[in-house]
Amino acid sequence: MDKPIRKAATSPPKASGYSDAGASASKRSLSGFIARSSAPFQDIDFNNGTLRQRARMLCMSTPIAASAINTNRTKVVGTGLHMRCAINRDILGLSENAAKEWQKKTEAEFRMWAKNKRSCDALGLNNFYGLQQLAVKSWLMSGDCFALFKRYDATKMNPYTLRIHMIEADRIATPTDAGLSIVGNTVGKNPKNSNRIFDGVEVDKNNQVVAYHIRSTYPGQLLSEKTEWYRIPAVGEETGLPNILQIMDAERPDQYRGVTYLAQAIEPLLQLRRYTEAQLMAAIIQSFYTAWIVTESAPNEIPFGEVGGGGMSGIPDDQPEEVSDSENEYELGPGTVVHLKEGEKIEFGNPNIPTAGFDVFFKEMCKQLGSGLEMPYDVLMKEFNSSYSAAKGALEEAWEAFKMRRVWLVDDFCQPVYETWLSEAVAIGRIKAPGFWNDPLIREAWCSARWDGPAQTHLDPVKEAAANKILVSQGWKTNEQVTREFYGGSFDENVETLIRENEKLKAANDAAGGTKNAK
Repeated sequence: MDKPIRKAATSPPKASGYSDAGASASKRSLSGFIARSSAPFQDIDFNNGTLRQRARMLCMSTPIAASAINTNRTKVVGTGLHMRCAINRDILGLSENAAKEWQKKTEAEFRMWAKNKRSCDALGLNNFYGLQQLAVKSWLMSGDCFALFKRYDATKMNPYTLRIHMIEADRIATPTDAGLSIVGNTVGKNPKNSNRIFDGVEVDKNNQVVAYHIRSTYPGQLLSEKTEWYRIPAVGEETGLPNILQIMDAERPDQYRGVTYLAQAIEPLLQLRRYTEAQLMAAIIQSFYTAWIVTESAPNEIPFGEVGGGGMSGIPDDQPEEVSDSENEYELGPGTVVHLKEGEKIEFGNPNIPTAGFDVFFKEMCKQLGSGLEMPYDVLMKEFNSSYSAAKGALEEAWEAFKMRRVWLVDDFCQPVYETWLSEAVAIGRIKAPGFWNDPLIREAWCSARWDGPAQTHLDPVKEAAANKILVSQGWKTNEQVTREFYGGSFDENVETLIRENEKLKAANDAAGGTKNAK
């Protein structure tokens, strides 16, 4: 008989690649690390309500969180991003002088609209530069912010009908009658066209955003006002101009709603706040001097000037009164004498606080928070105690993030608003722009603009000015670039002003010389 063929025993394949690294299921250090991720609408939209509320509360109660948001507001926008026309005169066939004249008139016309609160803000509360500040703060705090275009009647003082209404993130939501079928109340379907709705953002079959759904009230609002829903198409069907803008930055593909800037820092910020409050309370308690008297006297036998059951005595008139009147609560205070009931006594532990290393720990935590928020510790805490090169490096690193967010703000908000305004200005004849409505390329040439804002902080203006002089002399930068980037101005305007000033100085010197010669 033939001997049976014996098959070699098969052993399980050895782990390779990430199976033996970050994806290992056998390493003890990773056995409890169970990470799950799903679609963006599930990972983000389902949790956005909680993230927004926590981020806002931290901004209200934690100086570090407020610093991160406000520093971005100040550096990205400051007093405002100002529009400077930069039309493509080669495509438009304009001479240099004609282009300058057109730009000067258009900039003046836009300033007239932008600087007046009632001309540009639908609520009449902010001018366009204030709306920029509001957009940045709301975007970073809530994850995104929306600008709704409205039309009001033109007046003698304002010939333009365009108004901007800023909408907070909470009011963009999926309608309750949109057939919600997924936990989280954020995903639905438009019953009229079967488009899917992700947390108020409606997309078509190609997953392109086509509309936004706005609720008239805030979630949890105390007023008895009935909630109504408004569907706003993203783009006007006839004009092709935007009806509403969304200011946000995405972290994942297929993401339709933004995430608060503080999302990754919420937990450490909260714990650091608690730790700080504990240290502050410990320092306050250690500064108190309180005497405890145990007595068997009846309440009406207590000597004058002493109060039993949690009362205080010996406290100056300008000290606040006790927080509680309850006889079961006792309070500490400077120079306080408190009576205890029969059989009661006070015992305190000795935790040895405030902690000696509090400042070191606090600083290290702020460094970690700053790295996650793209804001070095020096900038986050406004503390520049290191060397010039270290402080300069921190400012340069932070400025890269500020510039990036400024570009996002311009692309998502400032430029679309300007283009919509310019379209109306051309339509009503306030601005002449031949070919504006006939060719998209020509329209783009007319709409081209740049937005100048606050410049980077200078630590040593003399050194930086010397460096800029070398850059310009070698042709690596222009005077216009240096003026815009480092000082937030316009080189051409500066030159024109200098010419006028020099003429005045020359005239004044000539007049002074003539008077001297006459004498």
